[in-house]
Amino acid sequence: MAASSSHRTTTADFYGAAPYRSREGLTTRQVGTSDEIQLRIDPIHGDVDEEITGLRKQVRQLRNVAQEIEIEAKSQNDFINQLQMTLIKAQAGVKNNMRRLNKSIIKEGSNHIMHVVLFALLLFFVVYFLSKFSRR
Repeated sequence: MAASSSHRTTTADFYGAAPYRSREGLTTRQVGTSDEIQLRIDPIHGDVDEEITGLRKQVRQLRNVAQEIEIEAKSQNDFINQLQMTLIKAQAGVKNNMRRLNKSIIKEGSNHIMHVVLFALLLFFVVYFLSKFSRR
């Protein structure tokens, strides 16, 4: 325990009577018996205000960028929602048209298939006869 208490006194002596270590250019001193601290900035290190002003500008710019990103995200989200609604409507339309087509095929029968098969056979014979006669 004696070693730790001697370490504390040397540390306190090294940093001064104030319990707070200050950065270069800043000095601290106790005000009476209260816990308040007064800071005095040396004029040599006055560029701290400029740095704070620069940081405030950067924070303002970042806030503006974040707001623009938020606006763009909302816009994109609205666009995606509209696109989804359009897709749902298109799917419903295709489904209804397929149902109508199936009903009309069942109602009309398979006559159209017979016509397609007859047309294919006729076309095949025409090509066959043309190839037979063209060789002679």
